[in-house]
Amino acid sequence: MRGWWQELAGLVLPADCAGCGAARFVLCPDCRGALSGAGAGPVRPDARGAGPVGLPEVQAGAAYAGAVRAVVLAHKERGALPLAGPLGTALAAAVLRADAGRSGAGELALVPVPSARRTLRARGHDPARRTALAAAARLRGAGAAARVAPVLRLRRRVADQAGLGARQRLENLAGALEVRRDGVRAIAGARIVLVDDVITTGATLAEAARALRAAGLCVRKAAVVAAPADSFARIRSATRTDQKTCE
Repeated sequence: MRGWWQELAGLVLPADCAGCGAARFVLCPDCRGALSGAGAGPVRPDARGAGPVGLPEVQAGAAYAGAVRAVVLAHKERGALPLAGPLGTALAAAVLRADAGRSGAGELALVPVPSARRTLRARGHDPARRTALAAAARLRGAGAAARVAPVLRLRRRVADQAGLGARQRLENLAGALEVRRDGVRAIAGARIVLVDDVITTGATLAEAARALRAAGLCVRKAAVVAAPADSFARIRSATRTDQKTCE
C-alpha cells in the first residue's frame, strides 16, 4: 500500500529529473519532449520482421534508450507515479498510429497487459494500467472516445521474465492469460488496442492477443510506450495468416 504517499511525495517534494537528473525537475523539458510521441512508429522485435506467431501490428511511442528508459524504470520499478502522465503521452501517440485508418462506430478500448499479483504487491501499483489511463485521458482530450478495459487476467503463475530468452518467454507465458468473466461483453464492438510499457521479444503481447482471440475477440493492433531503437527499422514480413481479419 505504498501508492498514495508516493504520489503525494512526487507532487509536493522537489526532485531531480527522472530522465537525466537535472535538478528540481520531476521531468525536464528535454526528457518530456522525448516522450512527446513525435518519434512514434511501427516496430517488430524479430530481426526478420516477424516476431512470435500471433503478434499484432505494434506501434511504439519512443525508443527505449537513454532518458526514456530511465523514465520507464523510475515509474515502473521505483514508483515515481507522476511520470505516468508523460508516459501516457507517448502511449497515446502510439495508439493513435495503431488506430489510424480503422473504421467503426465503437469506442477505442485500450486493453493493458496484466501483471502478476505478487509483482503488483511488490511495486505498490500497476504501471501498465496507470499509463493506459493517462493515455486514454490524452486521447479523450484529442476527441477520441477512448477508455481502458482491463479485461485480461493471469490464469496461472508465471516465472519472472527477466533474464529469459525469446523461446523461454514464449514457453513461460503459453496459455497463461484469459479474458475475465464479462470481459467479452465489456468490449464488444470496440476497436481493441493492446497496450503495454515496453516490447522486447513480443511474447507478452502475442499471448495477450491469443487470449482475446480465444474468447472470440479480434485484435490486430497493439501499442507500447517504447521499444528498442533498432526495432523501428525492421520491416514487417508478409501478412501473417494466423490472424483473423477484423476490418
